[in-house]
Amino acid sequence: MQIVERWIMARLRHETFFSLKQLNQRITELLADMNQRALKQHPGSRDSQFASIDKPALKPLPMQVYRYTQIKKVRVHIDYHVEVDKHYYSVPYTLVKQQLEAHITGEQVTLTHQGNVVAVHPRAYGIGGHTTHEQHMPVAHQKHQQWTPQRFERWAHDMGEHTAQLVRLYLQQRKHPEQSYRRCLGLLNLAKQYSPVRLDAACKRALATNVTHLKAITNILNKGLDKQPLPNSQIELLSDITHENIRGQDYYH
Repeated sequence: MQIVERWIMARLRHETFFSLKQLNQRITELLADMNQRALKQHPGSRDSQFASIDKPALKPLPMQVYRYTQIKKVRVHIDYHVEVDKHYYSVPYTLVKQQLEAHITGEQVTLTHQGNVVAVHPRAYGIGGHTTHEQHMPVAHQKHQQWTPQRFERWAHDMGEHTAQLVRLYLQQRKHPEQSYRRCLGLLNLAKQYSPVRLDAACKRALATNVTHLKAITNILNKGLDKQPLPNSQIELLSDITHENIRGQDYYH
């Protein structure tokens, strides 16, 4: 820095510039002059020292610009998708339940299994969305056929009419029914914690209020709202009283 101050900055303070480009051009000229001056304690100049010592040891610049890559372990769910930042990416269905490695950049998600690339997707940021390659979907695979829309509907029907109705709604909301398997499983597994009867009551309330997200149903069960009367079936306590100032609950619909 001291050399630069003496040979470049000290000389610039006596000159006037009218643009940054003009200043940079002058600095380039003075830098070249400084590097070509003979050294006192070494042979040659800074330019010649660089050419003989440093330059031969330099490696070529990378062909691609450095990109930060996050690497994490992911597991393939029964719908042959993996979750990355709450978005779901497909892989070949034969990898169901296998552990993969996800290499995540700002533009791309690369999924590998035992060192081999099995899927590459453009990075997506839609929470809850699915990015699916058609070729990853099964045609006829015995192991995968254990999970079908019909099986989920039968399972849900065993728990109750409203549970079955909500499962059918989930399956219809996606372009490919397989993309709803994860949500259907999450819903039906709530019966293990709360009982099929309570789950069906929670589904009834969710359908009646048109709030059918899985998290909302879990909240209904956690707070015991499934045991409460539905909003539109509450007892009208003032039904037997007639007065011009009493409007009743139907007035606010």
